[in-house]
Amino acid sequence: MKISVVIPVRNEEDSIRPLLDSLLNQTLRPAEIVITDGGSTDATVAVISECMQDGAPIRLIRSGPALPGRSRNLAAAQASNEWIALIDAGVRPELNWLESLAKRAQQENEVDVVYGSFEPETDTLFKLCAVMAYVAPPIEIDGKLIRSRSVASLLMKRSVWEAVGGFPENLRSAEDLLFMNKIEQANFRISYAPDAMVHWQVHSNAWQTFKRFVTYARHNMRAGLWRQWQAAIFERYALLLVSALPVFWFGVQWLLITLLLWLSLLVARAAVAIWRNRGCYPSSIFENVARILVLVPLIGMLDAATIIGTVQWAVKDELGL
Repeated sequence: MKISVVIPVRNEEDSIRPLLDSLLNQTLRPAEIVITDGGSTDATVAVISECMQDGAPIRLIRSGPALPGRSRNLAAAQASNEWIALIDAGVRPELNWLESLAKRAQQENEVDVVYGSFEPETDTLFKLCAVMAYVAPPIEIDGKLIRSRSVASLLMKRSVWEAVGGFPENLRSAEDLLFMNKIEQANFRISYAPDAMVHWQVHSNAWQTFKRFVTYARHNMRAGLWRQWQAAIFERYALLLVSALPVFWFGVQWLLITLLLWLSLLVARAAVAIWRNRGCYPSSIFENVARILVLVPLIGMLDAATIIGTVQWAVKDELGL
């Protein structure tokens, strides 16, 4: 089974070589690796070129500045094979990743799309809590836990990419969600390969996470996915604002009530996150207390980033200011 692996990159000099080494040592070696560089200003292109000089089956497309959707489309259009596998820079696939995807496609002759799984790296308490806060917990398929669908671990027929018109090219994020939604709406036959695992690096500190979520929130609005994310958060904070209205009758001390309500809401959401992830991240009572102490401010920070990103969308994209 010949497979073209498609990778969008931009400023990935630290992660691209480990990824290419892993792909070239797969138990099922890719027939080709097609990489689109979206305007790197570091040594990413030099690292890829060095691998190409060593004889690796890599094709490099230099598009100039490009967002991930356009980079994937350019690479997919240049791919030589019927089957295309998608993966992202910054992730680490298991050595049987591509073979596991291919086996599932071969076992089910009528399948069009195979989703693998991904597992976030949680080697610190902050990373663990970040995953619990914003990554959907795994579900059980074929007796194994598997994360939600992701374009970082995906095998599809070229005809699927062509039929749905490829990825949106004007979004920094959410383009993958729109692409996967179009696949489902087109009623393509989808299967899952829990053993096709890639490991994903989580941002290691609060500031990086905050900046990324501001960007995510803005582009989620541009993608028209308000109801899938921001709507619930704005509803909660609208209720908190309503709860603060008695301050005009009872004075500023009433704001303590609103503050307690807000903290109670954050604690409840932290507890729900711990409960939903109890299967994959079991812990003791003391560990759960530590997790809540990190989750509460982290969830509050993510809410703030979401609101700021949404306001940026309204001001910059809608009003053009």
